[in-house]
Amino acid sequence: MEDLRQFILDRKHRAFRRAVDRNLAAEYSALGLSPRERMTRRFEYLMSLETPVFLPGEKIVFLRTVENIPDCFTEEEWEGFRKEHFIHELGYLSNISPDYETVLREGLSSLRERGDEYVKRMIDAIFALSDRYRDEAVKQGRDDVAQILSRIPRQGATTFREALQLFRILHFSLWMEGNYHITTGRFDQYMWPYLKSDLEEGRLTEESAFALLKDFFLSFNKDNDLYPGVQQGDNGQSMVLGGITRDGAPAFNLLSKLCLQASRENLMIDPKINLRVSSDTPDEIYALGTELTKAGLGFPQYSNDDVVIDALVRKGYDLEDARDYVVAACWEFIIPKYGMDIDNIAALNFPKVINQVVHASARFASYEEFSQAVRAEIFAECDRQIRRKEYDNSPEKSFHVWFVPSPLMESLMCPKYYNFGMHGTGIATAADSMAAIRKYVFEENSVAWERLVSAVDNDFANEPELLHTLRYDAPKMGQNLPTPDEAAVFLLDCFADALEGRKTPMGGVWRAGTGSAMFYLLHAADLPASPDGRRKGEPFGANFSPSLFARTKGPFSVIASFSKPHLERVCNGGPLTMEFSSSVFDTAEGIEKTAKLVQSFIRMGGHQLQLNSVNPDTLRDAQKNPEAYRGLIVRIWGWSAYFTELDKEYQDHVIARQEYSL
Repeated sequence: MEDLRQFILDRKHRAFRRAVDRNLAAEYSALGLSPRERMTRRFEYLMSLETPVFLPGEKIVFLRTVENIPDCFTEEEWEGFRKEHFIHELGYLSNISPDYETVLREGLSSLRERGDEYVKRMIDAIFALSDRYRDEAVKQGRDDVAQILSRIPRQGATTFREALQLFRILHFSLWMEGNYHITTGRFDQYMWPYLKSDLEEGRLTEESAFALLKDFFLSFNKDNDLYPGVQQGDNGQSMVLGGITRDGAPAFNLLSKLCLQASRENLMIDPKINLRVSSDTPDEIYALGTELTKAGLGFPQYSNDDVVIDALVRKGYDLEDARDYVVAACWEFIIPKYGMDIDNIAALNFPKVINQVVHASARFASYEEFSQAVRAEIFAECDRQIRRKEYDNSPEKSFHVWFVPSPLMESLMCPKYYNFGMHGTGIATAADSMAAIRKYVFEENSVAWERLVSAVDNDFANEPELLHTLRYDAPKMGQNLPTPDEAAVFLLDCFADALEGRKTPMGGVWRAGTGSAMFYLLHAADLPASPDGRRKGEPFGANFSPSLFARTKGPFSVIASFSKPHLERVCNGGPLTMEFSSSVFDTAEGIEKTAKLVQSFIRMGGHQLQLNSVNPDTLRDAQKNPEAYRGLIVRIWGWSAYFTELDKEYQDHVIARQEYSL
């Protein structure tokens, strides 16, 4: 097992890859093929190019040997699509969780019988590749693999290993179709029956099952660099564990525990673990999660069932579906099989709102007048964001979202929810700005409005003392002080109110959220200085977290501040993100305190939390000597990555984040 892990860590498996140098888009365009035909024909072609490869000692097989997936459409055709529709991101399906459970139970032959001609052709291509793997396994004397592939993927799984192999084939194929950020869903729920049966029947021991699971987890890391994202590591291979079942019973089981342990021992970035918890979650589960955090992987990310389930029901999700929620690529809440939500279709830049309001008037008569202007601007900006996703320049013409048809993925979905999600970025910067204005301009009258606006416009170049006051002495979110925390509650309530009752073109609703994704850099890059002392171009804190220069009183004051907003109203997802000194985890006491911190946040009504174990000195050295730190992992926003593979601006942001101790 260690040989296989090291083989993958050393990137030796990449030697089996080859690039596709063929302009499929031009060929398909010349033939006038329909989008569904193009997707199917490309899938058949790419699968035919795949070469069976067996890595040293692996038990769960299938390795991507085709390095790239050529587009199906020319740039001119994409321009035509954009004139008629709104195209989200790459235009292919993403951030959804398919129905793995049914395929594991029934096999792909059953799905083929129900599918149209395109689904049938795609599944036949999967069968052909599986058969080549089976035949190669026979040649290499891998009778164990050949035996499994004699049933899988045509028939449903009957053992844990068969289920793992069938999942690998299906996951592999969905990416090959051109989809991306395809999550693994509630893995410990749909896989548990197979493991439970094997243990009861004596086919596996807990030890042998654990070895299989570790091998399976390694399979996620064979191809993860080929999956598109903002940075390496941003690939959406998220796995959700624990929580409650569809009927409300506790869902954490032996497989849940083994998954946490497998991640801790493999020490690789995929799959990215998300742990569902609640105020009723036993202490030992928080302890298990904290042991994984100690490993330095940047996960698990915690989601609070007490908040999330109720929030989803409020948004129109059926209770059973809400109880079955998972996260998308990063943190957004979606429903396996039924959810076709576009949970990251827009983003509200809170500090930009403050900037626009600050420059909208020569002087506000009161803080109340200022805050109401902020509320109005949030409503206006949300309206602008929504209209960009619905209409083109002609007000009377509907401008619907369009995705490239994906026959295989679509056959694994039973669409029920078509909601849209909007991120809310830079919340701490905006709340701190409002708190500073309230304190210094309206309560103390120590800073004239004109002086503040001038200082912001000039990036505080001539106001070093004011800059220091606003940056370090002014009240900040994360200090558990009423003024900035009340501002945060106000801002997020306004955000929720602005989206309340708004419908998507597909008949769904809009969901407000507290995540930032890459916008903590992008939204800040061109934004002038802020009244909180943030200088021009300086980034926001990641997600739902204090500003980078906020002098907080420690982690408990941070969770107190960030659990005050009405998070059930802004529950599109977006975790409180905190970095802890790696030394915190050196003692049993530190691990216990961290687990208690997580538990406290959940019981105080926090919705989502992610912790990162960091050592800034190590990170700085890794920037200088990347070859010595190829396995160093950090959390970026909703995903973990190898530090040395990141662009420097993302590395610098992780280093600049506040480091907490207990």
